[in-house]
Amino acid sequence: MGDIRVYSRDELALRPAVEGAKMWAIGLDRSMLTYFELEPDTTFPDHSHESEQITLVLEGELTFVFDGKSVTLKAGDAVAIPSNKIHSAHTGKRPCRAVDAWSPVRREFLFPAGRLG
Repeated sequence: MGDIRVYSRDELALRPAVEGAKMWAIGLDRSMLTYFELEPDTTFPDHSHESEQITLVLEGELTFVFDGKSVTLKAGDAVAIPSNKIHSAHTGKRPCRAVDAWSPVRREFLFPAGRLG
């Protein structure tokens, strides 16, 4: 069992993700949280991952495409994506801020920002 860890704002520095997106990530052994700031017209192309993903839009709009449908989330809206489900996401003409909860941890997101623990 690990220790409780507090992250200061300085430790949560944004770093590049895909083109037009910056993020930070923190994680425990079995779950993690990511924060994204997305520029207008940013795209996460079709992909899937073992981790379940829950995305909450904080500001702006974020459109998810899955199962042949397109759903635009606004501030306060959320989507839950099961493991290995193919999906994509993109912003429109405005910037967007969003958080994601993940389980299991996507370790590739943790370095160099958030260490496990």
